[in-house]
Formats: sequence, structure tokens, C-alpha cells
Amino acid sequence: MGTPAFQVHDLLRIAAPERVCAEAPKPPWIDAALARAPWVVVRRGVAGPLGLAVGVRGGDRGERWAGWIDPRDVVERLTPEALTARLAHLSPQRLATTPALAAAAALEARWRAVGAPAPWGPTGGVGFELASGQPTASPSSDLDAILRCPQPVSIATARAWSKTFDAAVSLTGARWDVLLETPLGAVALLDYVRAAPEVMLRTAAGPRLVRDPWVDPTLSP
Repeated sequence: MGTPAFQVHDLLRIAAPERVCAEAPKPPWIDAALARAPWVVVRRGVAGPLGLAVGVRGGDRGERWAGWIDPRDVVERLTPEALTARLAHLSPQRLATTPALAAAAALEARWRAVGAPAPWGPTGGVGFELASGQPTASPSSDLDAILRCPQPVSIATARAWSKTFDAAVSLTGARWDVLLETPLGAVALLDYVRAAPEVMLRTAAGPRLVRDPWVDPTLSP
């Protein structure tokens, strides 16, 4: 397949799990995890000689591994936004026993009801489960999600979005953590709405404090 412009949080199914590489030795759980679900997630890292920066998930919360893949090994790509269409196919049992999944389904319905003001999609365990089909989210999982925001978003608008998330998720008992993905990186929605003089922007080169997540931080005074 051709090489698309991969974005952070994309879920990638790979044809050759054994070719995932890293600078450090592979932990013992890697092979079993990739055999069970040959999916990796694009992480916020700089691509280099080792390939595209990705993360591998294991069965336990502490099993996370940073590696690289050859983009030519990708056979399927799913964005977080595309995963929302799969929420309707979750089983009633999974929704009843996994608050984060129920929260994602409730949020999708509420987000559409208010006109879907920005593209959103689940990440973390919920996103991985929707992509891979493996029961990954646990009863204690948070709903991690992103909002694609290529253009600046006002504090007032962000606060309205935050209230929409609260209203949608509150009855499920799940916690939520949403990132505003800007062209420069990502900022936590709850941090942004506090309107502090500076916010933490997550970039491929690491976190940095910026005044405006949509303005090149290297140009900030």
C-alpha cells in the first residue's frame, strides 16, 4: 500500500509483527501481545532511521513499549475518528460492564446531537478495542479521546465542549481525558479551559509550555 500521512493516535494493523524494532530489547510479553492483536498505535515521536514511531500494548496497564515499524508493513489504518462508527456494534454486555465504552457511546450520541462541532475519536484502551476487536478496556479504564482542532478554538468554545463531555459521560461513572490536537501538538482540554497564561503542549520533541497551542512555540517571546 502507499504511505499515508500517519497521525498520532492512528491504529495500525501490521503484516510482520516480528519486524517491530526498538533501541532496547523487547520485553517478554511483546510477541504474545502482537500475536493476539497485531495492532500498534502511532505515538508522538520523531520518525527516524528505525522507522515510524509506534507504541505496543500488552494485556496489563504496565505493559507499554515504544518501538518503530517500517510503514510498508502497515496493512490497515484506522483513525480515532473512524472508530466512532464501531461504537454502535458493541455488545450490550460490554457496554454494561465497561463504563469507558458506555461513556464513548453516550458521547458519540451527544456530540452528534450538538452538531459535531469538531471531529472526535476514542484513543487508549477504548480505541484499541474498537480497532482490534480484542476486549481491552477494563471496568476501571478512563475514556481517553481526542478532538481534531486544526484552527484555533476559543476558551469559551472549549468550555462548552467540556460541559458536553461532562453531560454525556456523567451517568456512566467513567472518567474522561480529552486532548485538543492542534497542528503543533496536543493540549489537555481541561488544562486549556483554565485559561492559565501558559499551557503544556505535547509535541514530538517533548512537552513545552506555550501561550497559544496554535502558534509555533519557537516564535513565542
